[in-house]
Amino acid sequence: MKRKIPDYKIKTVKELEDLINNKKTILIASIKNIPGSQFQEIVKKLRGKAIVKVPKKSLIFRAIEEAGNESVKKLKENIKESFAILFSELDAYELAGELLNNTSPAKAKPGQEAPEDITIEEGPTDLVPGPAISELGALGIQIQIEKGKIHIKKSKVIVKQGEKISKKAADLMAKLDIKPFKIGFIPICALDTQEGKLYSEIRIDKEGTINELKEAYSKTIPFAVAIGYPTEDTIKFLLVKALAHASTLEKLVQQPEEKKQNKNPEELEEKSEENTQPENKSGEEKKNE
Repeated sequence: MKRKIPDYKIKTVKELEDLINNKKTILIASIKNIPGSQFQEIVKKLRGKAIVKVPKKSLIFRAIEEAGNESVKKLKENIKESFAILFSELDAYELAGELLNNTSPAKAKPGQEAPEDITIEEGPTDLVPGPAISELGALGIQIQIEKGKIHIKKSKVIVKQGEKISKKAADLMAKLDIKPFKIGFIPICALDTQEGKLYSEIRIDKEGTINELKEAYSKTIPFAVAIGYPTEDTIKFLLVKALAHASTLEKLVQQPEEKKQNKNPEELEEKSEENTQPENKSGEEKKNE
């Protein structure tokens, strides 16, 4: 006997299949540890930009198979526990950016895996001498006391990326108000259904990218000036450089004239007499002539 599939499952698979076939971007995001209230708030902010679904794995896998799109099947290996699937007409990175704009920092808990190296930076803290001294020492952090507060002498990585966070490290980060995690929809991968391209390990760092562009720009101006490349941004520097070169050349030209003019008149007269006196030739030289 065949078991009858519930109508709601058939409807869900059909709906997912239609979204797969008709939306430009399909994005898989982790929703692990997101409180229900924050989940609903994010979904609300995404209205008009993306459709958010949290189906059972079996149903989305079935919908992917029913869609018959080979490129969509690449998503299956990225669908794990605590996930949401988003369908949108936005570009994959644009949609990922929308998700990251709606994240909030969160404190670390013992047993969690560090998303990246967690560093205690050197500098002053608000911690007062006491139990905190031994807690910092247990993690190999060098300290000194300044003005009644604990000062970190040297930066120290207390948890490396991928390692589990210990209770000591979690407690210390809480005291220092270090929040290494982000709560929200964390993009895992996205598929451009039109191009058939899968984007994995999506990482968007707007602030970091802007800083990199600023640094690159600061290096290109001196280089362009050095090679004499005229642009709207370099022309004023090139004119100043040309003026400086012209001034230097003018000084070099004036120096020989000034030396000639500054010579002693008596030296010039003696030199003139030497040039007008006949040469005293020896007898041998006269004979040869």
